[in-house]
Amino acid sequence: MFSIEAKTKPSVFEALITVIVVICIISIAIGKLDAVPHIPILLSIILLIFYGLLKRVPFKELEESMKSGVMTGIGAIYIFFLIGILISSWIVGGTIPTLLYMGFTLVSASFFYAIVFIITAIIGIAIGSSLTTVATVGVAFVSIAGAIDASMALTAGAIVSGAFFGDKMSPLSDTTNLAASIINIDLFVHIKNMSWTTIPAFIISGVLYAVLSPSTAEFNNTTIAFYQDSLKEGNFVHWYAIVPLLVLIVCTYKKVPAFLTLIASSLAALFLSIFHTTLSVSDYCAILYSGYVSETGVEVIDSLLTRGGISSMFFTIMLVVLSLSMGGLMFALGIIQTLLGKIENLLNSVGALITGTAFTAIGINLVVGEQYLSILLTGEAFKQKFRDLGLHPKNLSRVMEDAGTVVNPLVPWSVCGLFIASMLDVSVIDYLPFAFFCLLSPVLTILFGWLNLTITRN
Repeated sequence: MFSIEAKTKPSVFEALITVIVVICIISIAIGKLDAVPHIPILLSIILLIFYGLLKRVPFKELEESMKSGVMTGIGAIYIFFLIGILISSWIVGGTIPTLLYMGFTLVSASFFYAIVFIITAIIGIAIGSSLTTVATVGVAFVSIAGAIDASMALTAGAIVSGAFFGDKMSPLSDTTNLAASIINIDLFVHIKNMSWTTIPAFIISGVLYAVLSPSTAEFNNTTIAFYQDSLKEGNFVHWYAIVPLLVLIVCTYKKVPAFLTLIASSLAALFLSIFHTTLSVSDYCAILYSGYVSETGVEVIDSLLTRGGISSMFFTIMLVVLSLSMGGLMFALGIIQTLLGKIENLLNSVGALITGTAFTAIGINLVVGEQYLSILLTGEAFKQKFRDLGLHPKNLSRVMEDAGTVVNPLVPWSVCGLFIASMLDVSVIDYLPFAFFCLLSPVLTILFGWLNLTITRN
């Protein structure tokens, strides 16, 4: 999308008003009117098209910009299809039910939300993908929360926080590698420098989740034991069912492309299912497309395990296409470029520069809804400014992740926000106040900038 050429050059006032109108339309429709995001985003696209026509930009060029915007996310769309397949295959192969069984063992202890946060963080670092973590371990934990009447919003907040901590700090993460490569610094130098703001945010978040966790007495151990027995009786729990998760981790560690990694893990799960099911080829095809349908007779277990399939991702994919189309129009109309240029010229101190950089990354997430673009555009826009003030490039890469990577899941119409809400069945607005790590990261990076803490100069 960064390569989309601006067809017009609006004034700063025009660009700012346009962005404010778009954000207001989307946020009011979703937050106040409880509308599905498709309609306000489509309305915003229509308004941007009319604005472009008033600026004498040919419709053909506006149409091409929307296509170009969608093409930037085509890889993610394919991944979404495969994650739908992964979830259904992991259920029929016993992986998700086995993780649920193991998770039920954990909930008998105190600090449930803290446990969720820590485990998703560990898996996130091992896998290097926040969305895959949410779609696998996260789905298991939010299912457990529903079964034991824990807060779904708090559980989702802990899952998102842990997954994005892992994504941010993993050397296997796409966003972490992207941030380091844009600034042209060593990957592990980047990760080490991020720890100055990331570790405090992690500790504070962990304490908050521990404090908010219910006590052991509030859990009904008899009910939990009943759910575990139901999983066993349904022939879902097997020691070998953990193999697809290990395949996922090993492939990621070996830097196998995500597309192939998801296929390998799904195939492993489908192969293992042969040992405990008697499904036909047509049954497998139906499960991979429409999702697995559990019929144990236990309502809670059936609700936990009836999910997945390619069709479950259609809602999210349509929203991603619309969001990226809107982003393409923003670039073609010169709105993003105008605002970035103005912001860059106003920042002449370390604190102001880091604050402006953080708000730029946040703003791109709000307007475009794509975390990769928030990293890419912010890095390109402020690279020279950091040099001019004598700051080491690793300061910039840290801000890009602190305010770019982890903010995306907090935007209801963003790629990550849409995906997570679909996977966990908890709206972004509901879990946002409890995604403590994601909220703390940009605050700490701005605070450290003004206090001149851990700021490295050339």
